[in-house]
This record gives sequence, structure tokens and C-alpha cells, in this order.
Amino acid sequence: MAVNLVKGQKIDLTKGNAGLSQIMVGLGWDPVTGGKGLFSALFGGGEKDFDCDASVIMLDANGKLASAQDVVYFGNLTHVSNSVCHRGDNLTGDGAGDDEQIFVDLKKVPSNIQRLVFVVNIYDCVGRKQDFGRIKSAFIRVVDNGTKQELLRFNLTENYQGYTALEVGEVYRHNGEWKFASVGNGTKDVSLKAMVQRYS
Repeated sequence: MAVNLVKGQKIDLTKGNAGLSQIMVGLGWDPVTGGKGLFSALFGGGEKDFDCDASVIMLDANGKLASAQDVVYFGNLTHVSNSVCHRGDNLTGDGAGDDEQIFVDLKKVPSNIQRLVFVVNIYDCVGRKQDFGRIKSAFIRVVDNGTKQELLRFNLTENYQGYTALEVGEVYRHNGEWKFASVGNGTKDVSLKAMVQRYS
């Protein structure tokens, strides 16, 4: 049975589960529906689709990004080590379940990489005048890709109005094992590039 996490909570992934090597990290969100809000009243019609992009920033022991190749996103779907593979971009966030999925082979993650930071940003948030205040039911979950069993889920329940990017969670090494940390921090970065610069 999956463990439901709260913000800031950490959980072991591989300790006590030595057979775990391949995980699927699913991220999901839904746009708030209803076309009678202030936006529609002022500008007419419905809002544009929310194109949220999930990405992974792979960091070294100093919390730094060593190479641009260590960012896995819709423009670089597979890390050079084949340890992290992004299944592609969902342009609207519509539908139940995961909106985007990222597969991680923990045994293939290069030894210099200590942290995998999972982030989500809104594509063209400035041009579209969108922020995460118009997103609901956001979550991150980790699944054992071998057994298909959901190991954990973290539902982001805070009000992220005014924030245009989210640091959702981390998979990281600790004493030779892999752990997961639920983060759930909003930022006002307007692009993935801006988020990445935090770690350069």
C-alpha cells in the first residue's frame, strides 16, 4: 500500500527493498474549470490550456548542475547514461492519472549524481498570464516499475497562486541508499532555464 506523504517528509526507497532498481515517477495536475471567472469576464472566452512541463535536474554532491545534459525535459528526453527517461510532454493536463511520467533506473544513475530534483513549470506563463493558482489536484507519485506497485504519493495541497514553477520532490542518495523527499515549494521562475540557473 502506498505511503501518503506530507510536505517535508522523507522516506526510504531502497533500504529494506534491495530489489528496487527501476522506478516510475508520475506527476499530475488538473486545470481549475469554470469559464465564468474574472479572466473570462474581462477578456471573453475560456482560458488557454495549461501546458505544464515536468523536468528532472540532476545534481552533484555539492548541489550543482555539472552539465546541461543533466537536465531531462521535453527537449532532452533521455539522459546520456540512459538512467532517466522522460516519456514526453502533455500539452493540456486533461484526463485522469499521470500527466507526465519519468522513468529512473537507479542502478544506472552516474556515481557523481546525488540528487534528482523533479520540477514543474508552466510553458509561456508570462505570455499566457498563468500561475499555479489555477491548477488543482497536483501530485507526484513513485511506482516500482517491476511490480507496478505504487510506493508513495505526495499531494500538493497548498495554494500556489502567484507561483509559476514548483519544486515538487527529490530522489536522492543517502548512505548508499536512495530516498525520496516531498518538497512542494513554489517559485516565481518563468521558465525551466530560470529554475536551472539556481543550481549553476
